[in-house]
Amino acid sequence: MQRADIAIKETSEYLLQQGITIDMTEWVTVNEYCRRFGIENTETVMQWIEQGIVPEEDTTVIKEYNHVQMLRARLYLKSVTHDA
Repeated sequence: MQRADIAIKETSEYLLQQGITIDMTEWVTVNEYCRRFGIENTETVMQWIEQGIVPEEDTTVIKEYNHVQMLRARLYLKSVTHDA
């Protein structure tokens, strides 16, 4: 958890310097989302984003970090098939 806290702090500081404010405790990368919710395949979550299962307002791309895809850390499907 300490590593995650450091990453959140560093990312938040960088984004703040760029004039961008995002609550990094609420927003996570696709990889982190998969880790938190036990999803084995990142493509599953990417498909949810493309299909609108994850609402547009719950996704963002941070251009300053190599266009990393972020989404709110909340459960979008109650029943998840881990292999897309």
